[in-house]
Amino acid sequence: MSLRSLFLLLVCAAVVTFVGVNWEEMNRPTDLSLIFTQVRAPLGLVLLGLMALLAALFVGVMAYTQGTVLMETRRHARELSAQRELADKAEASRFTDLRAHLDKEVERLSGTIDRQLQETLSRIDRAEMGLRERPVDTEIGRLVHDVEVLNRDLHNRVDRLEMGLREGLAGYIPAPPSMRPAVTHDASSDEGDDPVGNAVPR
Repeated sequence: MSLRSLFLLLVCAAVVTFVGVNWEEMNRPTDLSLIFTQVRAPLGLVLLGLMALLAALFVGVMAYTQGTVLMETRRHARELSAQRELADKAEASRFTDLRAHLDKEVERLSGTIDRQLQETLSRIDRAEMGLRERPVDTEIGRLVHDVEVLNRDLHNRVDRLEMGLREGLAGYIPAPPSMRPAVTHDASSDEGDDPVGNAVPR
């Protein structure tokens, strides 16, 4: 029980107690003036009835006010719910639009990546075809031929050199170890001569 309800209950109990204690005085008839006429009625009961009427009127006004406030609150709640639904629908619509935009962007990027991949693969294919069409074997063959010619020329030169050495040393007879070769001229003048050429008979 709230404090306000307890206070109203205490006030009602006090009024009932007061009426019960003073019932005889409140029930005593009295001449009452109604401006245009006069009546004889108990003043206490009349005042009690007026107080009850005012209380009922007050309760009715309070009930009407609370009902009006409750209806207004419900109306506001319905309006807020409608606004919330509209906001949710607008938010969902924005999310849907954003999703569609993102899907379009992803599709566009996927198409761009696919095109770039196709272009790259086509470039690689063209490069491979170009490498296959170039006369690489001819170039390699020419280089091998040049190397072989140089090799044959080198072998020929080495063979001629060996043949010359063999012909030059054909009549050479080495001197015995106990004999010293005769010196016919100054040794200082032969420092730059070839000893092998001097030993070979002419």
